[in-house]
Amino acid sequence: MGSMFRSEEVALVQLFLPTAAAYTCVSRLGELGLVEFRDLNASVSAFQRRFVVDVRRCEELEKTFTFLQEEVRRAGLVLPPPEGRLPAPPPRDLLRIQEETERLAQELRDVRGNQQALRAQLHQLQLHAAVLRQGHEPQLAAAHTDGASERTPLLQAPGGPHQDLRVNFVAGAVEPHKAPALERLLWRACRGFLIASFRELEQPLEHPVTGEPATWMTFLISYWGEQIGQKIRKITDCFHCHVFPFLQQEEARLGALQQLQQQSQELQEVLGETERFLSQVLGRVLQLLPPGQVQVHKMKAVYLALNQCSVSTTHKCLIAEAWCSVRDLPALQEALRDSSMEEGVSAVAHRIPCRDMPPTLIRTNRFTASFQGIVDAYGVGRYQEVNPAPYTIITFPFLFAVMFGDVGHGLLMFLFALAMVLAENRPAVKAAQNEIWQTFFRGRYLLLLMGLFSIYTGFIYNECFSRATSIFPSGWSVAAMANQSGWSDAFLAQHTMLTLDPNVTGVFLGPYPFGIDPIWSLAANHLSFLNSFKMKMSVILGVVHMAFGVVLGVFNHVHFGQRHRLLLETLPELTFLLGLFGYLVFLVIYKWLCVWAARAASAPSILIHFINMFLFSHSPSNRLLYPRQEVVQATLVVLALAMVPVLLLGTPLHLLHRHRRRLRRRPAGRQEENKAGLLDLPDASVNGWSSDEEKAGGLDDEEEAELVPSEVLMHQAIHTIEFCLGCVSNTASYLRLWALSLAHAQLSEVLWAMVMRIGLGLGREVGVAAVVLVPIFAAFAVMTVAILLVMEGLSAFLHALRLHWVEFQNKFYSGTGYKLSPFTFAATDD
Repeated sequence: MGSMFRSEEVALVQLFLPTAAAYTCVSRLGELGLVEFRDLNASVSAFQRRFVVDVRRCEELEKTFTFLQEEVRRAGLVLPPPEGRLPAPPPRDLLRIQEETERLAQELRDVRGNQQALRAQLHQLQLHAAVLRQGHEPQLAAAHTDGASERTPLLQAPGGPHQDLRVNFVAGAVEPHKAPALERLLWRACRGFLIASFRELEQPLEHPVTGEPATWMTFLISYWGEQIGQKIRKITDCFHCHVFPFLQQEEARLGALQQLQQQSQELQEVLGETERFLSQVLGRVLQLLPPGQVQVHKMKAVYLALNQCSVSTTHKCLIAEAWCSVRDLPALQEALRDSSMEEGVSAVAHRIPCRDMPPTLIRTNRFTASFQGIVDAYGVGRYQEVNPAPYTIITFPFLFAVMFGDVGHGLLMFLFALAMVLAENRPAVKAAQNEIWQTFFRGRYLLLLMGLFSIYTGFIYNECFSRATSIFPSGWSVAAMANQSGWSDAFLAQHTMLTLDPNVTGVFLGPYPFGIDPIWSLAANHLSFLNSFKMKMSVILGVVHMAFGVVLGVFNHVHFGQRHRLLLETLPELTFLLGLFGYLVFLVIYKWLCVWAARAASAPSILIHFINMFLFSHSPSNRLLYPRQEVVQATLVVLALAMVPVLLLGTPLHLLHRHRRRLRRRPAGRQEENKAGLLDLPDASVNGWSSDEEKAGGLDDEEEAELVPSEVLMHQAIHTIEFCLGCVSNTASYLRLWALSLAHAQLSEVLWAMVMRIGLGLGREVGVAAVVLVPIFAAFAVMTVAILLVMEGLSAFLHALRLHWVEFQNKFYSGTGYKLSPFTFAATDD
């Protein structure tokens, strides 16, 4: 847990991997996830690296795996997860895996092709049979009548009046949406010298490609003349119709139909055998694919990591550089020793100096991951700077709860988060693909604390679904006021509003034990009282929060060796902040403690005092809170203004003086040498170190970059202006705590008054009330969840996020670092 307050110490290590054991060593490091490799071949293209052939072979295997996976999905099967943690296979197994995969893929292609061909052939036979059946229905053989219609059969019985006429036929099937266009074109092209009959199949046929049921339109066209027949065949070909031979003799058609049915049965038997063999092939795919995908993916990752290594001059080992936590160096040495033991030559790892800023490594668990994610969304912390996440665990849910304080709403949020926490180990919960659910699930512990703190602040506000609860006896006595004021019936009839005077003996019995007295929920000035209370509370919380952020900067200055900033930056900042706005907090608390009800009529105004403080004036009508108040206020303003030039010029002058002193201490001969060396050094800002780290001693005395006074002064001027103006704007920004708290309370009150109160007043009888309250309560519950929990909760969450990013973290947190991304197989195993 110590790394939560500051990122762990990270070192740059150089690895000497024997060529024979390099693959095994990197594979072992991928299983442990200890190091982040640096690319030593950045100037070499990807096609010129040493293991590019192996990487391409793995990519070809991944393409084959994608084809197999699509075939499995097409068959409606589900890939099982791989059993256990599979290591990366040795390089000699890559050829075996490739041969097995290609052979299985080719076999699957052949079987799938045969299945498609058989299905297409069976579909043709079924269509042909359907066309022949359409011409042999009982109604088609009926006698010809004078009233010709579309239902009149085209074929006449033998021996009819037209038996000597030569008639040709074209029969086939077409898709239903093409039938009207086909019929119109045939009629226009042939000028009516044909008779066409279109009928829809009663039973749909299975499509040979998609396997879905599809309807077809069968047609039978009779015509005279060879030219008309050629036109009909060309038109049917353009519409991609299935045309079949149609025999004129009824006995011949019956024989052809029986032959088609026999062929269909034989074809179905062959197709069944083919599909059974296809199932066997898919079964082998299900066995090969899950472990093969994991192993090939790991193998490709190993070769990509090896491509980042350089080759030694003797070509006997590979040289790699990697970032590794100092805490994991013993585990790294042991892993390299165990992996290279079989080759007889041990891999070596040792620390090397580096002027680049190391990556940031902060270990998290289930509980702290969501809070660290809030901080990292603003920016990954600089190496070894103070991490705001441990303090955000408390401050973020608390500031959210200040804006969302309600016992009932907080309890619903707490129970929802608690259900996710209790079910976090269930596979179905983890495997849910809904993006909104995944967002809530990743922040379940954050929601848990937000709900818990909302319950706490709800008790302070004494609000549960906008209703006050009397946990303790009220501190106000109406009976004492009525007895001593002599309220008569006539007085009560004329005055709808009654005032409780705390100066009357026995009316005010003392403060409420915890939170706000429930009697305030009945008062007409309830909103005015809460306005004053929550506004002052917001200012107090804001000043304390910002001052805490400035104090956390002390740990950064001490850790980076910038002790001069304690006197030249931190002390002026605290003096400016506390001298002005800390004094405002003092006035609020002093007035709460020293001004009682007896002096309430002549209580001074804090706002007027604070304005007069900057104007160096005094209002005769606004009495002082304590003796010599004007002198104290003038002193604080002068002291705060005096801190501005110290904050602006202190650090630049100190750095310039220290730089000149170091130049004078250097020998004359080495000064020219170091000056030439400084020109060869890379720019500090390019390597990731800001000017603060450079001036803090991030570089040694011999390697310190040339100091540019104008840049340092500009940087400090921006920081001074930002801080001084930010103290004013940030303090005002914390008033959002007051605004959103009142908005949430008023929305809750409106929802109760417009829904539940009306529902409770509709029916007085028990049965009527029960029937009425069911839909009323359902509407109240839905609107409570949708408006007050989701919308108001999201609004309060975003405002709390802004208060932490802008008002709190910018006091000490730069967020200009980058994460340590170790080479690991964890994502592949998952």
